[in-house]
Parts: sequence; C-alpha cells; structure tokens
Amino acid sequence: MRTRIRSLTALALATALLSTAASTSIAQTKGADDGTKAKSDQPLSDTWITTKVKSELATTDGVKSMDISVTTVDGVVTLKGTQVTDAAVRKAVIAAEMVDGVKKVDATGLTEKQ
Repeated sequence: MRTRIRSLTALALATALLSTAASTSIAQTKGADDGTKAKSDQPLSDTWITTKVKSELATTDGVKSMDISVTTVDGVVTLKGTQVTDAAVRKAVIAAEMVDGVKKVDATGLTEKQ
C-alpha cells in the first residue's frame, strides 16, 4: 500500500512539474529571458530530464527532495540545496545519474546542512 501511495505521489508530482516546466520551456523559446539563465539547445529534452530527476528524488528514501533545486541544460543536471546528511547528498546524486538522458550531474551546490 505504501509503495502504491508513493508511486501515485511521484506520478502527481511529475505531472505537475512537467506542466510547469513545459510552460517555462515555451517561454524560453519565445524569447522570455532575463539573461541570467543558460540557454539550452534541447529545452524540451531538458525539461523532461528535470522532471524525471525531481520524480526520482521524491521517491528516494532519505532524500528531502523539496530542499533540492534541479536544473538541466543540454543534459547536464545541476543540483543545489542542502540535505541532512552527506549520505543523502550522495543518494541524490546517484538518483539523478540514473535518469535516462543525463550526461553529467553537477552537485557542487548540494551540501550537507551544517
């Protein structure tokens, strides 16, 4: 039962994230950019990767996914935020690396809370 609830929660989260990310991607292709974000050559693929990574983080035991920001540019995933333990940081990186389409994970901005 717990696994089913977790799967449904992850599905709902992924759907919401994909919807939000798709609108952001559409805005980027229409030129809505303040100049502070890196441009992607594959915004829809990057949106999908970001959504999948967020979904994986949400279902990874010991990882507080709400404390992690995920961005993807050309298949390179950047994780930023804090986690309670170094083990949670490592789990988050491993979860992100396992997603199809991820070329590299930059977790220099993901640290253990001090």
